[in-house]
Amino acid sequence: MDAVFFLLQAALDLFWWAVVVAVIVQLLVQFGVLDTRNRFVWAVADFLYRITEPAFRRVRRWLPDLGAVDLSPLVVLLLITAAGILLNAVRRYMILGGLYF
Repeated sequence: MDAVFFLLQAALDLFWWAVVVAVIVQLLVQFGVLDTRNRFVWAVADFLYRITEPAFRRVRRWLPDLGAVDLSPLVVLLLITAAGILLNAVRRYMILGGLYF
């Protein structure tokens, strides 16, 4: 059972970092620091976009339109953190209840 909780927590941690790196790469591309004509930069940016955009899109549906400000990465990071806290609470509940093996 430890392996299941470890894998779930690791997946949440990896997705958290993917969101952070995707925001940083997107900002660097928008400010002209990174050039998407570079094949490696384009591949990394495209990978991060494909990984994070489905979550961002779902959150954007519920957020009001704030113009150029996009708060969806912040909301996604908060949801990932809340999911990690919930995962730890479930694990603790299972340990205290004797269901953890």
